[in-house]
Amino acid sequence: MNKTLQTNLDNLWSEDRALQNQAFFYILKATDKPVDWAYEAWDDLVENLSHTDNHNRAIAAQVLCNLAKSDPKNRMQKDFKALLNITKDERFVTARHCMQALWKVGAAGKKQQKLLVDGLAGRFRECRTEKNCTLIRYDIIQSLRNVYDAVKDEKVKAKALELIETETDLKYRKKYATLWRNK
Repeated sequence: MNKTLQTNLDNLWSEDRALQNQAFFYILKATDKPVDWAYEAWDDLVENLSHTDNHNRAIAAQVLCNLAKSDPKNRMQKDFKALLNITKDERFVTARHCMQALWKVGAAGKKQQKLLVDGLAGRFRECRTEKNCTLIRYDIIQSLRNVYDAVKDEKVKAKALELIETETDLKYRKKYATLWRNK
């Protein structure tokens, strides 16, 4: 790992927000493609999923999602539950940042796809009583659409449409369905 990369990984946890944000964008760009250093950062990222600072939790979740494509040892199988828990974060913005990045896990391979689809289906059902239920559900359906667009697996589409049909409020059922109109 080169010095610039290591510095940026270290700066992900900086208390200087400008430095932290600069490092975050650098690492997101670096992880757009598979990388060979994923496991050098992995444990720190997982540890920061439970950090007291919600910025650290959001950063850790988004970077881990980006690293799913760089996980030949399938560590995501073990750590996915911790990621899914961030979608229930006490800070809704943190939960949302994670939810909107989570689809990248499902695009990383068949095992990850199953993990994601099952996890999101469970989350869709359980969020019924949460304050932002309709927004959470919209993000879930959007995540499934993103995975479908990336991998073109009809099972993902079928699961999304099945979940949409369980929505009892016709207004929201129609809103979720708009995500599946042909693009």
